[in-house]
Amino acid sequence: MTIQLETVYEEYNRYIYHLCLKLTRNKAEAEDLMQEVWVKVVRYESYVAQVDHLKAWLTTICMNTFRDRYRKNVRRSKYMMNQPDTLDVPILDLVPNNELTTEELIEKEDVASLVQSKINELDGIYRNTLLYFYVNQYSLVEIAEIMKVSIGTVKSRLFRAKQRLKEMMLNDVTTASAILPA
Repeated sequence: MTIQLETVYEEYNRYIYHLCLKLTRNKAEAEDLMQEVWVKVVRYESYVAQVDHLKAWLTTICMNTFRDRYRKNVRRSKYMMNQPDTLDVPILDLVPNNELTTEELIEKEDVASLVQSKINELDGIYRNTLLYFYVNQYSLVEIAEIMKVSIGTVKSRLFRAKQRLKEMMLNDVTTASAILPA
């Protein structure tokens, strides 16, 4: 470490520590973060002489290092039920867990089977149009070619099929209770 870098360290060490402490709200995390910040400063030692506003430059390094650590921890905790206790940041509570619970999976399967049974009750033209579009994911042009009708007819059938399916589902008490919010 050069004399210039030692001077920078002596002048801004307390400032960086307090900034790290303010960001992490944890003494051990703040010390780790501060160490990472100074490692980066040493790594980019050649830039120190070129920097006009040294405090702003150090603050930016500190903020970016914290942000990187935060994102890394969020990615790690994405698959965990509980967020890490070491970072006391309220935003962590807002990070969703992408896995569905067993209850949600069962509910999703139940709704899917109810919708499938109602689709099977539709007239053949409407049922096929829905299946081509949503299940097989054919474009409107492809469906028109398969069914040998115009694109406008396919759009109309798709619209009517969705309307009819909605009516059937809402008229059935069992299905309506499953799809409507309580």
